[in-house]
Amino acid sequence: MDLPFATALVTGASSGIGETMAEMLADAGVRTLVVARREDRLADLARHHDLIEPLPADLTDPGDLDRVAARIGDADDPIDLVVNNAGFGTTGEFAELDPDRLATEIDLNVGALTRLSHAALAAMVPRGRGWLLNVSSVASFQPAPRLAVYAATKAYVTSLTESLHEEAGPSDVHVTALCPGLTRTEFQRVSNTEQYADRFPGMAWTTPVEVARAGLEGVVANRAIVVPGLQYQLMAAATSVTPRWLRRKVSGLVQRG
Repeated sequence: MDLPFATALVTGASSGIGETMAEMLADAGVRTLVVARREDRLADLARHHDLIEPLPADLTDPGDLDRVAARIGDADDPIDLVVNNAGFGTTGEFAELDPDRLATEIDLNVGALTRLSHAALAAMVPRGRGWLLNVSSVASFQPAPRLAVYAATKAYVTSLTESLHEEAGPSDVHVTALCPGLTRTEFQRVSNTEQYADRFPGMAWTTPVEVARAGLEGVVANRAIVVPGLQYQLMAAATSVTPRWLRRKVSGLVQRG
């Protein structure tokens, strides 16, 4: 890929979309800092890619989050592209879920992303150059019973990113929300949605490579929202003209399967 940035930082880079994106960046000649809790996974990435540098951190830990934000803001070694990919979901009846897990989900999906987005734009806007890619989800476009907190956090991510896209535009800083649909990653295991593999046909799934490429191409082109896959682009278009009550009901039926 022909990319305009020399340096990048990718969170949630130990697997799935984040790992794939980090590999794509390194293969394209971009020096890439990879952030995740699993230091062994990051070290393995670095062994296979000369331009990948591990930055182990738990973004739900305030000290680690401060450290990553400071790295993004380092004027002596600027980061051109920041990819906020770290996040997870929790499925089940809301009243029966672990409230501590839900609080951590919000801290990571919303709190950490907001802090690192702020660090990125605080560094990029004054210098008039930079790219910020926030990984959201098609779940952000409608309510998702049994995946309620995840969908709500991603609705925040999409809304925040659209606003920042407009704010940063005059400074020539690109801000994009990447909104993938079903993608085969560790997300299904972590969120307890492995049954989706049997429930949804092959055509419903996108690959991490497809999603990562769409995200990088989209942020270079300064698109506010990127939805990988024609099937999800059509779904997103239909969502925009469907009454909220109907979206809510259909989503509930799909989740209950």
